Formats: sequence, C-alpha cells, structure tokens
Amino acid sequence: MMNDGVNIDPWGSEQSTDYARIIDQFGLQSTDSLAIPNPSRLHRRDIIFAHRDFDQVLTANSRGDPFGVLTGLMPSGRMHLGHSMVIDQISWLQDLGGDVTIAVADLESNATRGVSLAEGRRVALEEYVANYAALGLDPEKCNVYFQSSRNIVQRMGFQLGKRTNLSELEAIYGFDGATNLAHVQAPLVQAGDILHPQLDEYGGLRPIVVPVGIDQDPHLRLTRGLAAKSNWFNLSAGKNGGQIISVSVHDDNAALMGVDANGRVDKDKQAQIFSRIVESIVDLGFSDIMSNPKHGTVTIPGATTRDALGIRMRLLELERSMGGMGLLAPCSTYHRFAIGMTGDKMSSSKPKTTIFLGDDISVVEKKIKGSFSGGQATLEEHRRLGGNPDVDVAYQYLMYFFEEDDDLLADINSDYRAGKILAGEMKQMCVDKAGEWLTNLDEMRHQTAHLVDDFLAEDAR
Repeated sequence: MMNDGVNIDPWGSEQSTDYARIIDQFGLQSTDSLAIPNPSRLHRRDIIFAHRDFDQVLTANSRGDPFGVLTGLMPSGRMHLGHSMVIDQISWLQDLGGDVTIAVADLESNATRGVSLAEGRRVALEEYVANYAALGLDPEKCNVYFQSSRNIVQRMGFQLGKRTNLSELEAIYGFDGATNLAHVQAPLVQAGDILHPQLDEYGGLRPIVVPVGIDQDPHLRLTRGLAAKSNWFNLSAGKNGGQIISVSVHDDNAALMGVDANGRVDKDKQAQIFSRIVESIVDLGFSDIMSNPKHGTVTIPGATTRDALGIRMRLLELERSMGGMGLLAPCSTYHRFAIGMTGDKMSSSKPKTTIFLGDDISVVEKKIKGSFSGGQATLEEHRRLGGNPDVDVAYQYLMYFFEEDDDLLADINSDYRAGKILAGEMKQMCVDKAGEWLTNLDEMRHQTAHLVDDFLAEDAR
C-alpha cells in the first residue's frame, strides 16, 4: 500500500526502507523502549527495529505464562538467507519459551502461483523444514501444518470476512478492479492462519507473535483489525488513567446482550452481562471496579497499561464461555531488509539477488565478489576517503548473517570507514565467513535429516 510515498506491499519487489517514517505513519512501536532478555544478534544490531504489542509476549513470559509464535512459508521456491533471518528469530523465541506454529501456504501457492499441492508438500519438507531442523529449531516445540489439511483456517477466514469489505482491502493492499480474486481471498486465509493457534484445540488463549519483514505488515494490520472487530468486550485506556471496558453488540451476540431485533434493551439481561464482566476480573486484585450498565462501561481506575493484558485475557475467556470467538489481536515484530546482492529485494525468483541455503561455495563466492561495494573507485581514493559499510553488501551480510562477535564487527566497520580495509578484502572476509556458515549448515542438514517428520502436526502427516 502507498501511504504518502511510503510503499508497503507484501507481494512487491521494491519496498521503502525509510524505517523511521514507516514507524510513524503505520503506527508501529520502536523496540528501543523494550527490555528484551538475552537479546539476539538481530536485536543488538537494531535489525529488529519495531513491533506491535510485543511487550505482551514479554509480560506473559515474565509471569511464566505461555505464548506462541506463528510463521509461514510459501512452498514455491528455494530457501535463501532472508528466510533464515526469520528462523533466527523463531529459534530465539523458542529459547525464550514460546511454542511455534508454522503454516505452509500450499493453498495460496496453488491458487496464485500454480504449484500443485503435492509439489508444494515436497518443497516445504525438502527445502524448508529440512533447513529449519538444520538451523536449530526444536521439533518438540514446533508444529508444521498445511493450509489444505487444516480446514479451520479457511472457516475462520470466512467468519472473519464478515468483519471487513472490499474498500478496506483496497485501502490496505491497494487492490483494484483488476486484482485476481485469489489475492483478495488469500489475506483472509492468512488471518485464519495467524489467529487459529490461540483456539483451545491448538494451544489455547495466549499471546501469539508473528515475526516478519516490514513488507508483511498489511497482513498484521488486517488481522489485528479483524480480531478487534470480532471481540464482544473492548478494553481501552481512560483519558484520566485507568482502564475502561465496553460492550460491542453484533448480530451474533445481540440476543445474549439483551438487545432485540428492534434495538430495544432488556435491562435485566444487560445488568447480568455487566455482573459477569465484574465477576471475571474481580480476583485480579482491583478494589475500585465501577460498573455502569446505563452508560455501557466498567471502569477500573487503578488499572495500568501493564494490567491490560491480564484484564483482556479474562474478557476473552468470558466471551468464549458465552459462545464467542474470543480472539486476542496478534503481536508482531519487524526486521529491516537485508539488501539484495544487486540492490533489489531478495527473491527466490531472482537468483542473482540472494544466496540460497543450498548454493555451492563457488557460486556464493562469485555472487559476493560481484556484489555492490561501498568502496571507492580507486585504491588511492579508498585509502584516503574510506569505504561506506552502510551500503556495502559484503559488510551488510556479515552484520545480518555471518559474524556473531559485536566487537569484531565494530572494528571491521571502523577500519573500513578509515580505509584500512579494502573493498576486495571486505568481500573476501564475507566469502570466508559465508563458506564456513554454509558448510556447517550442510553438515547439520545431514545430521538432522531424520527429524523432518517430527516437525509435522498430526494433520500434516
């Protein structure tokens, strides 16, 4: 979607990298204020730069409460370094205590790219899950499923579709009259993918975080909006502090809420609903709960933003007990794009833009040595003016993927800017580190090949 010149497109080949402006215009939260335990390489280097409600995950974890992680794969191409960055985050979240659900978008791949379900399964297992195992994901805390064999995601997409319309999809995605209807349907199925892990049969109500590149944010915005629109009970911060609960009346809950077809309110039923709201939160320790059915609110003056998650969870549990969906809006984290070899977005369909996890070392060396450099035109100028690691692909790949030592990376950065390290030397450093990384990955693929089936959920076997 285009928003005053900022391009956010899940399917596009070009994306805005004006991250400060993206945070501002799309309502993201900077990760700067988060107290992240044992931060990963991607956190320490500000590669993961923004989030939506990730503090809910950190709060749940600090209390010993469960949380989940959702990611997905499109089984239509080869796995490249950009994909491995997501798996690094998934692995870190697993170590933090999260359970992981991985969606194989075989229906979307079939509908939009013509990949058969059988071929999608082969690619998912041989190209992706095999690398997930090699990259260190724990199969005991992972469930890989296929859209085609988990009907609940399609049913949820249909149910949630009642909460949106074409105008909203056009505003979020830039759809128009020429848009293929499979593309219109795909985001609703993805909403089902993202939200269904919190259903009782798939792990239960808990925060779910989705780590993505910023180009995938339209899916999160749509899904968060759909979850909020489906909720029967709303929670918001009061103007003068505290938290305020209000009730949403929908076609499917009006009778329960005491509202008849003509809009008349049964005050006795309404009072019962508000009593149930108070009962659901009374043991959270607040002594100042004020119920006002006439105004349609329950106010908790002493509640803070840190209390909001606990209150919200109780309200969702209440909704479920009354027959509602009780969906918590998903959390998300966002990482910066690693620059493609040619300066374009990394893409499986454009082999020259990236390093694939199955590339031969000789191919990798050729790609790195031919990649865009931040060095000067001549040796003399480079010694005098220094290089620019901010645009140098070889340095960027060291920072994103291959060099774990922060101090060493800082020295490389400084020496390159000072002209002490030449452009060719920078590329050779990257070649050496990439070769070491890929060789180790290949060895791990052989060692973990027997684990692939262990990642599969029961309905994926």
